[in-house]
Amino acid sequence: MAKSRKSKKSRKIPRINPIRFLRRWGLRFATLIVVVIVGVVVAHRWMMPPETYYMGQEEHRLGKISYRWVSIDEVAPVMARSIVAAEDANFCNHWGFDMNAIRDAIEDGGGRGASTLSQQTVKNTYLWHGRSWLRKALEALMTPLVELAWDKRRIVEVYMNVAEFDEGVFGVGAASRHYFDVAPSKLTARHAALLAAVLPDPKGRSAKNPSAWMKKRASSIMDGAATIDRDGRADCFED
Repeated sequence: MAKSRKSKKSRKIPRINPIRFLRRWGLRFATLIVVVIVGVVVAHRWMMPPETYYMGQEEHRLGKISYRWVSIDEVAPVMARSIVAAEDANFCNHWGFDMNAIRDAIEDGGGRGASTLSQQTVKNTYLWHGRSWLRKALEALMTPLVELAWDKRRIVEVYMNVAEFDEGVFGVGAASRHYFDVAPSKLTARHAALLAAVLPDPKGRSAKNPSAWMKKRASSIMDGAATIDRDGRADCFED
């Protein structure tokens, strides 16, 4: 009995190494975050994404927004072609990053954009607006995941539903009625080109009262949409 009591007294309480503890739980937390992100992105291959962070900001600022989700099957095909022609003509030929555009942007000294439609979809759907290295890093990590989990048609569908077309007007479903008072399935080539021309600057441009520059840009987009239809660069997102 005395020997047993002595052994109990001499038993040491294990000491916790704080660095090892934090490293272990940090790794577990990071793994959980990755699993959640992957699960959400994969689920959105079929499920409609919720309203975006930027939509929430604008709703808080303006009091309300106009937003209507529509399936790509309910949108005139020329709308998708116009968006791709305006934003990312080589959309069907890359895996999320257009390396040629990136090289051109570097050679140009950063004076031109190189973001693909896939990158813009990730930013608009999951991240926030504004310039920051953290956002760009997350965008770069999530873009290949979206390309892997979704097909090209789904990327175009989500993009045209979360893009802002006027102040507080989100998605082609709301924009078609806001500007032209028609359903998205009734959009003409001219309507689609004007909507696509608005996208880089929705607060500074109007598809209803286009400037001379906007009209010229819309004509260029119409030509581009017809071109990618003819040469097969629209095949990846059309039935």
